[in-house]
Amino acid sequence: MSTRILVVYYSATGNTASLAEALAKGALDTGAEVRLRTVAETAPPEAIATNPRWQSYVDAGPRAELASLDDLEWADGVAAGTPTRFGGPASQLKSFLDSTGGLWAKGKLADKVATSFTTASTAHGGLESTILAINNIFYHWGAIVVPLGYNSNHLLESGNPYGGSWVSRKSAEPDDVALEALRLQGVRLATITGHIAAGLRAD
Repeated sequence: MSTRILVVYYSATGNTASLAEALAKGALDTGAEVRLRTVAETAPPEAIATNPRWQSYVDAGPRAELASLDDLEWADGVAAGTPTRFGGPASQLKSFLDSTGGLWAKGKLADKVATSFTTASTAHGGLESTILAINNIFYHWGAIVVPLGYNSNHLLESGNPYGGSWVSRKSAEPDDVALEALRLQGVRLATITGHIAAGLRAD
């Protein structure tokens, strides 16, 4: 049975979506089966209209199918991504994660392998605290949290061992350094998930 990876994200302007796509590619490179999913936009139209890039992204429509709890139950490994909002995850992603109580109560989320990633507009705008906040949810699930780490010279350059990230100064799109870090995070997630899932199935 192939390793099953769910990449679920919220993106307001497309930057987090680009990171998610790079991570999904890394998981696919290992031969894993991957589902790339987004979550519903719940911000009021008047808030979206204050940011032209946000409005344009919403008008273009989602770049992935909407995530469901079935996707989460299906997955052996999960990557969750969000822009940082005041040092924490966006409410759109948090709302989806908050809906997982039923699966948690049935033990369906225990032993899944999980990782997280984020974007921000400033270097000290909460990248690390956002990743750690998402990971807190994974701990409650009983998941096995896998950080990005500093496992190559490239990852030393990318600057964040907690999880892939991108600082979008002046609305800049993710560069090749950030996208490669996310691809490597996908490889790492799928590889470790494959080892763990194989052991659990053998038991």
